Formats: sequence, C-alpha cells, structure tokens
Amino acid sequence: MKFENMEIWKRSARLSAELYKALADCKDFGFKDQITRSGLSVPSNIAEGSERSSVKDFIRFLQYAKGSCGELRTQIYIGIDIGYIEQTQGNAWVNETREISAMLVGFINSLEKN
Repeated sequence: MKFENMEIWKRSARLSAELYKALADCKDFGFKDQITRSGLSVPSNIAEGSERSSVKDFIRFLQYAKGSCGELRTQIYIGIDIGYIEQTQGNAWVNETREISAMLVGFINSLEKN
C-alpha cells in the first residue's frame, strides 16, 4: 500500500504543513523547532514504516508516529497556554491529533490481526 494513498498519512501531512504555516513568524525558535519537528515526525514515520520490508517494522513505525502525535498534542496545549497558538486553532489541532492517534491505533490493530 502506498503511503500517499493512506488517509492517515494525508491528514497528518496536512496538519504538519498547517503548523509550519501558522508558526512561520514565531520568534521562539526553540518552541517552533520542537513543535514542527514532532508534527513532521507523524507522517514521516508512517511513510518510513510503509516502505519497510515487514509488517512488524511497519507497526513499530506506526507506534513511533503515535508517540509523536502525543508529543505534538502536548506542545499544542503548551502553545495555547503561553499564547503562541490561538485557542480555537489549538483546539482544532488537538482534536485532529486525537483523531489521527485513534486512526493509528485502529491501523496497528488491523495489521496485528493479519
């Protein structure tokens, strides 16, 4: 299965791009670097895992993506609290990370069953 055709990859890549655009003018380079890295890690791990030679490896990279999704959600909460991320936008991103995380769990479970 091509990762480019996976809805979970498309959604996480779109979220990563949104983060980069929204934080382009953020002067706190440490925060910006960290949150964009964790956001970029989600679709990157999905893609890397899909290119691996075994289902076991794919699952491992999907688990990495899920971990990055939790890291990203934490950073979004902090970004809201410190005023770097507007509340409404941040809440939308939090919800998207929750949905992506749930999709990852479902995908991992389906791969483990087969």
